[in-house]
Amino acid sequence: MKKLFWLLPLLAIAVWVGCASMQRMPYYNPDKPHHTKQGFLNNYIGPRRQHTLDLLKWMWQRDWDRSQNIEFTLAENDPAYLKANRQDATLTWIGHAAFLLQYRGVNILTDPHLSERASPLPFGEPKRWVAPGLDFDELPHIEVVIISHNHYDSLDVETVRRLAAQEGGPPLFLVPLGLKDWFADLGIETVTELDWWESVQTQGMTFHAVPVQHFSARTPFDRNETLWAGWVMEAPDFRFFFMGDSGYSKDFADIGERFGSFDLAALAIGAYDPRWFMSMAHVDPEQAVQIFQDINARYAVGMHWGTFKLTDEPMDEPPRRMAAARDAAGIAPERFFVMQHGQTRRLDFLAR
Repeated sequence: MKKLFWLLPLLAIAVWVGCASMQRMPYYNPDKPHHTKQGFLNNYIGPRRQHTLDLLKWMWQRDWDRSQNIEFTLAENDPAYLKANRQDATLTWIGHAAFLLQYRGVNILTDPHLSERASPLPFGEPKRWVAPGLDFDELPHIEVVIISHNHYDSLDVETVRRLAAQEGGPPLFLVPLGLKDWFADLGIETVTELDWWESVQTQGMTFHAVPVQHFSARTPFDRNETLWAGWVMEAPDFRFFFMGDSGYSKDFADIGERFGSFDLAALAIGAYDPRWFMSMAHVDPEQAVQIFQDINARYAVGMHWGTFKLTDEPMDEPPRRMAAARDAAGIAPERFFVMQHGQTRRLDFLAR
């Protein structure tokens, strides 16, 4: 009965994965290979997608029990310091793919999610395993928000609404092509949307949307109608890569060839099992280490783990597997690290 309880709301998600939009995509550009009249494509796997029956098979087989004896302790933080800081370069892990990056007095959030659930349903899974490392009233004023794609664990309605209503004015939301209308429906107009390899300058920095291998959908009827992307932030003395969600593909070698190297990269290391179903959309820790090498990163931080129970691996497994793969590749531990939820690190170790 427990599995049936979970499967009833999840049947709707099965339709979500199995359906494609019947509407013509308004962003279609015939000169771009990743554009079609029905939606966007990945660069290296064509239109292949998980079959609805595969999704149902995985949902039936997986263990939905949240009673794993795994706990994560929030790091003690100093919100007053973060709010006042306009000098130090810092990185704070809020959880999952959400980071606060402070650089040259600019506050940047990646895929911010501070709500209790990453679900279209108010009672649905996944529910947060651990509270956000920073809550809304602990954030400094945010100037820029980077969104990688429209899945519920990366794009949260309550979070973006509250950020748009922050004291001192809304941030600039940088989003992949097609998401500007979604924000406009919420009354949020400070949005710039970009296609792959397009760029925008703001706050003295250049932000580039870059291709990664994933998909998009928020309803049963909008499969791949909006784009997904990784993000590169460039300043005169600092280059940062935010991967977002992705399966492993040649896109990362392309990014490394285009930009040469990165001072710091935020790379996904979790939500990877079972591989027969997850490999198209999510890398595993060993592939994350390969991406570290593909993009010529000096340093990297692991993300997309330990916050939402999205897939089958134990919640605390991703850092262990990443560390083993990192050590096998001869990469020093300090160069590819993980953070405690809520932890702030000063980025002075990046100084050349």
